[in-house]
Amino acid sequence: MLGGTFDPIHNAHLRVAWEAAEFMDADVRLVPANVPPHRDQPVATADERARCVRAALAGQQRLMLDVRELGREGPSYTVDTLVELRAEIGDDRALVLLVGSDAFAGLPSWHRWREMFDLAHIGVLTRPGHDGALPTELRTKIASRRCPNALALRDSPAGRVLPIPVTPLEISATQVRQLLAQGRDPRYLVPEALFADSRLLAPYRTTSAST
Repeated sequence: MLGGTFDPIHNAHLRVAWEAAEFMDADVRLVPANVPPHRDQPVATADERARCVRAALAGQQRLMLDVRELGREGPSYTVDTLVELRAEIGDDRALVLLVGSDAFAGLPSWHRWREMFDLAHIGVLTRPGHDGALPTELRTKIASRRCPNALALRDSPAGRVLPIPVTPLEISATQVRQLLAQGRDPRYLVPEALFADSRLLAPYRTTSAST
């Protein structure tokens, strides 16, 4: 699973999700957060963001939309989603949480973060050859959990950490929102499917460029 606000979804989201899916030979669920605990609240509503993600994922079968967090009240804690997914798939099947390298370095600030290793493996999306510094607490936690390859993740349901090299695309949702608020089209930054229906990007065209 790959979580995020997807406000709106853009090509960097899609590319890293696709590369992770191919790297692991697995399907990836994109899980939009309703109330993200570590960042500003989304500009678009939950339904608006879900419609954008659904449109972006049309025409392929490997990436899928999972809206479970959008119907949950309170902060969208990743550990709660992992608990739900683990209950659905059973105790024996491998489950992988995908996080960017910067987010991974901040994992000790996440709600009940230590429990995540009992629920899922963690795939760290990183630039090839990039190995960012980790806080001591996290470095100690994962010292014996590093995984040599994607196949090894299938040997156990949870608890391992695997770096997943992905293509760095310097695209941000903030950049996309600013372009839209200025009346410009962020073509080639977001999937073309979002331009097919004028309603999909409309929430961002009426916001301040500084949002």
